Amino acid sequence: MSRPPTSRDVARLAGVSQAAVSYALTGRGTISAATREHVLEVARSIGYRPNLAARSMRTRRSGRLAVVTGATLDHQLRLLAGAGEVAEAAGYVMETHTVDGTVEQRTARVRELAASGQYEGVLTLVPVLPEVLTDPAPGAADDGGTPVVAEATFDEEMRSLGDLADASTVEVFVGTLVAAGYRRFVHVGGPDQFASARARHDVYLAAVARAAADPATGDVVSVGVVGGSWSGDDARRAVAEIPADAAPLAVIAANDYLAAGVVRGAAERGWSVPEDLVVTGWDNFEMGALMMPSLTTVDVDFPEAGRAAMRTLVATMRGEPRPGPGSPIHRIVWRESTGELPGAPADGTGGPPR
Repeated sequence: MSRPPTSRDVARLAGVSQAAVSYALTGRGTISAATREHVLEVARSIGYRPNLAARSMRTRRSGRLAVVTGATLDHQLRLLAGAGEVAEAAGYVMETHTVDGTVEQRTARVRELAASGQYEGVLTLVPVLPEVLTDPAPGAADDGGTPVVAEATFDEEMRSLGDLADASTVEVFVGTLVAAGYRRFVHVGGPDQFASARARHDVYLAAVARAAADPATGDVVSVGVVGGSWSGDDARRAVAEIPADAAPLAVIAANDYLAAGVVRGAAERGWSVPEDLVVTGWDNFEMGALMMPSLTTVDVDFPEAGRAAMRTLVATMRGEPRPGPGSPIHRIVWRESTGELPGAPADGTGGPPR
């Protein structure tokens, strides 16, 4: 197709009317969810992008969405990329606003954006006061106001919250290693002002306690919880606190930098990984695959978290129920630092061993 695709092309290829295309792209009108998804998929496949300027003149709607965030570091940029994918597929342009200050100041800024008339919806990824929010439920956007949705993915300091801070994968690590015969565990934790670090610490203790209470694995024990920062060097020094007779040992580190420090500290004590101790990390930083041994870790799908947040805003704007759970955002990547475990994928990636 030499010319840019038009809505007529979308209608023809999707086998629907132009009105149905308009309804699918704007979220207005009465078409089924299946038809809307079909139209959006056809639009994506041929690279159709609505003319927002023309639509704005015709409908008095801007076609723009605002996303409010704090400091945009690597994780946040990946999350915003995912949110932008969903916004574009739904026919919107997404604009990002970095807002610092207190929760009251952020709330005032969100209220200002919603009242400006420039945006059809506002998504905030940082906490604001509940008074400014729109309930993501059917009919929530019917009052004609600009919907405002908060998906608490980060706190005031841009530290992970909610699904991003979910630590249930630690239970998979502990259960898998117990099944492989490990009985002594250590947790190298992060700073407790981070919700993610607290969650990984708590799940670790609960998982070890459950294994210890099971008659079949009653000899499982936590040798200790060490660390308390995100410094790999602190983790290296923390390994020196582990009793000399602890090996063979399973070390659950709260992130990859800590896990790298554990591997270094083990080498300084004359311990070998994975022979004397196995190590797991979190975040799937690139350096983990290059370590010797390569690091078993948790990959966090930040783009999918962004997609989920934006789906909630779009659903709220359309007066639809909150979307159900999307794809899991945490996935274990099994590598050399945990040795050969029964059922682990041969290529070192994928889900937990079965």
